[in-house]
Amino acid sequence: MIGSILVFLVVLSILVLVHELGHFIVAVRSGVLVEEFGFGIPPRIFAVQVGETLYSLNLLPFGGFVKLHGETTDEGVSYPNRAFLNKSKKARSSILIAGVLMNFLLAILAFAVVYSFSGIPKDTGQVKVVEVTSGSPAQVSGIIVGDIVSLVDGKAVTKVSEFVELVEAKKGKKVVVEIERNGEVKKLTLIPRESPPEGEGPLGVTITATEIYYPPVLVRPFIGIYYGFKEALFWGGTVATGLINIVTDLFKGQAPKDLAGPVGIFAITSEAAKLGAIPLINFVGILSVNLAILNIIPFPALDGGRLLFVFIEGILGRKVVPKVESIIHTIGMIILILLILAITARDIQRIIAAGGVSGFLNNVLSR
Repeated sequence: MIGSILVFLVVLSILVLVHELGHFIVAVRSGVLVEEFGFGIPPRIFAVQVGETLYSLNLLPFGGFVKLHGETTDEGVSYPNRAFLNKSKKARSSILIAGVLMNFLLAILAFAVVYSFSGIPKDTGQVKVVEVTSGSPAQVSGIIVGDIVSLVDGKAVTKVSEFVELVEAKKGKKVVVEIERNGEVKKLTLIPRESPPEGEGPLGVTITATEIYYPPVLVRPFIGIYYGFKEALFWGGTVATGLINIVTDLFKGQAPKDLAGPVGIFAITSEAAKLGAIPLINFVGILSVNLAILNIIPFPALDGGRLLFVFIEGILGRKVVPKVESIIHTIGMIILILLILAITARDIQRIIAAGGVSGFLNNVLSR
């Protein structure tokens, strides 16, 4: 457990510190006075002044922060020409976007490392069953791990998304699934559940696209970077789509099913670490993309929220009163903290209901 906690804290710190480093670098290059670069969250344990910036080590080991001169208010500004709020819209936008870009760069690097050591995957156009839930329609019909799903109601299945879409459309109705097993073709009739248990799909199977791997590209690192970039874009689109679905669920009054908080992320990080360095690095890349997309959302307190105020300034031709903007960001931060606490409580509830972390992970990763 202690090892898992340390891995989680290291991963989280890397993600946040890389993000804050982006803000720091561009702020310095833009002439903004960086008052403090903090490792961890206060209260402060130790600090050293290097040039104009105070570098601090703080008690709570969760990432870090950058404190910019005149970041949220024009009160107490000693150096007006070095204040964040007094810089041009372009400079402020660049500083705000820098953290997001750094997280994308970290993701590209992480995925590039994975590809460089594991090789380049190629989709075979086959969808394979990797888990079958006990008592589910899939198990009752005779589907087992290792089966290749080729047809659903006569329609070819070459991607996981195609399988999910076809099954979702047949909830509560009979569906014929054609599978391949050891060279034999079998046709099985199932009825997808309309209201499956939480974390399970209508059929109760977990599926994945099968892949073959080209040899590792250690001697050709730029190929790894190219595929790392493609992977980062893929996960960026996936996360963005997921967020849209979450917002849609919220508007419908439904609790988002696939949303995990700190406890859920800790559980998945621990599991990835058990699988080895490469799976862990791959998960770091996925988390880094998540952090980038989440931060660019135009919500108060997030980088995207601050960018929104710069955009509003461009439309109005004048700044929003700094004190008003500061209050709005504070309210946004309170809402985010409450949301995180609610998601954390839900994760704990799901872990207890699933009979432990293993059951929780099965539910989270099931489709």
